[in-house]
Amino acid sequence: MVKEFRKKQQRPKKSSLVYGKAAVLQALEQGEALDRIYLDQKLNDPGVGEIRRLATAKQVPVNYVPAVKLAHFNVANHEGVIAQKSRIVYQNLQDLLSFVIENGEVPLFLILDGITDVRNIGGIARTAWCCGVQAIIIPDKGVGALNEDAILTSAGALEKIPVCRVNSLMKAVDELHLNGVTVFASAMDASLPVATADLSVPAAIIMGSEEKGIYPALLKICDTRISIPMQNHFESLNVSVATGMILYEAMKQRMQG
Repeated sequence: MVKEFRKKQQRPKKSSLVYGKAAVLQALEQGEALDRIYLDQKLNDPGVGEIRRLATAKQVPVNYVPAVKLAHFNVANHEGVIAQKSRIVYQNLQDLLSFVIENGEVPLFLILDGITDVRNIGGIARTAWCCGVQAIIIPDKGVGALNEDAILTSAGALEKIPVCRVNSLMKAVDELHLNGVTVFASAMDASLPVATADLSVPAAIIMGSEEKGIYPALLKICDTRISIPMQNHFESLNVSVATGMILYEAMKQRMQG
């Protein structure tokens, strides 16, 4: 397998960080948009409990990391607590579904499972916005941070297209089903070519990572698996390119309808 080349991610700008127990707690209390919180895994402080409680209530992911990870941020006096600000305001999935349906639109949502390369995420968001996707759904863990690099790669699309961050993609699929949305999964071994699938219906499309694909349990609860035909067999397509092919087909079908 050809190994994917990955650029070394840049250290986040100091202005994008909130650090220290009191400062992070205040940011949570004031409802500041945070991408995630990093806690020293050896930190044993009763005051951290309130940070964890508020983070859970506000659906801000908490990562327990070694001290060397916190040192990477290059800020002093962080007290074992660093939060990264977000330029993305995450939306509630059900609220967004209701808005799309009440607005008379046919839902077209995109679910990203295990995609960690921020350049791929940025490219996907750019294509999704151009093809009329109404929302991108991501898990709170196991996905690349929607940081400055991702926003830059997306040419600003990540600040235009709504993003829903959920604590379980399985539950998100259940919620989509309850709202009458058909969930398609992109899988190389699927027998149904994407051009044959009816993507004009209320739809959500799951894209998995190039290395592992879609999580098996998630794949199992999808309605239909679709594939992209290839003239010459290859291990996998770049996930951003594959997403573009599928979304273009969905857009074409909807424009013709």
